[in-house]
Amino acid sequence: MKQHQIKRDGVTLSVREDGPADGAPVVLLHALGLDNTIWDELVAKLPAGLRIIRPDMRGHGQSDVPPAPYSMGALISDCEAVCEALDVRDAVIVGLSIGGLIAQGLAVKRLDLVRGLVLSNTAAKLGRPEFWAGRIESVKSGGIGAIADDTVTRWVGPRGDIGKMTQARAVLMRCNPAGYIGCCAAIAGTDFWTPTSGLRLPTLGIAGADDGATPPDLVRETTDLIPGSRFVLMRRVGHLPPLHDPVAYATVIGEFLKEISHG
Repeated sequence: MKQHQIKRDGVTLSVREDGPADGAPVVLLHALGLDNTIWDELVAKLPAGLRIIRPDMRGHGQSDVPPAPYSMGALISDCEAVCEALDVRDAVIVGLSIGGLIAQGLAVKRLDLVRGLVLSNTAAKLGRPEFWAGRIESVKSGGIGAIADDTVTRWVGPRGDIGKMTQARAVLMRCNPAGYIGCCAAIAGTDFWTPTSGLRLPTLGIAGADDGATPPDLVRETTDLIPGSRFVLMRRVGHLPPLHDPVAYATVIGEFLKEISHG
């Protein structure tokens, strides 16, 4: 495993890299409030020989926390800078939740960097601006703890076992409030329904049947915007498949990589 510190516009982004330097590149983009450690179990279960790149987005994990708000354009440019700094081309981008928005935006902006997309528990537009405005106000007044319980409940869904989300909640509670607020603002201002409908590349959509944050129909709707895409519904899985069921998740992603001869 290698650790990289990549600078863009005065912001240092922390990036982990696993696998051989000449392996087929796969970039993993994490969900809001979390960091690249949520991929630990998945990385160990993906096909051997891949070059796996997993950044901490700005405001999260070990990356710098510039003042909020952030724009989606800045988050996309961060990912672009990571790919360029590490000489990553023709990568499969696996985007989870907000990571899926970043993945869509990167494919629209820099198709030369992206060979395929895995849009996991995400959509072309996530929620209404007033929802994110409420989240921002809650965190400003009460810190991450003010939204932690509600967030974890949405992640596991109405039938989920909150006990399974202990790890995710712990990571969420470590998130810098400014980073969380900054990315909430970026999500609130993003609507990719039209740009994503213009994409033409191999795409897999993944939804969790118990996901209370991005319900399966929303994920399917977004996936269907891209002709030739495929959609998989994972049973007994919520918003965070790499934590809920990393074995099944790795199998689904591995099959997609095999289908498009990536790796």
